[in-house]
Amino acid sequence: MSEQKESRLLKLVDELSDAATRVGVEVRRERILREVGYRARGGACRLREKDMVIIDREQPAAEQLEILIDALRPHDLEALYLSPAARRIMQAASGEP
Repeated sequence: MSEQKESRLLKLVDELSDAATRVGVEVRRERILREVGYRARGGACRLREKDMVIIDREQPAAEQLEILIDALRPHDLEALYLSPAARRIMQAASGEP
């Protein structure tokens, strides 16, 4: 993947991370340790009554974006400002035209 495309995707990851925080979902970017033969991906979870998304910061930006999209899908983002690119991605993920 080109460096420019990776940079654009990372900006979208940052924007959707901010959106998640605004709807009450804590986003944590951590280095997820791996064992041989085990691939940890990260994702959404609930811990002590708090919604969280854990993202492996060493994953490619496209995979980080997928995790955020999946975690934000059940949340109403209509009242939040999102860039046109982020809004398109979320609408495509939810099946909206």
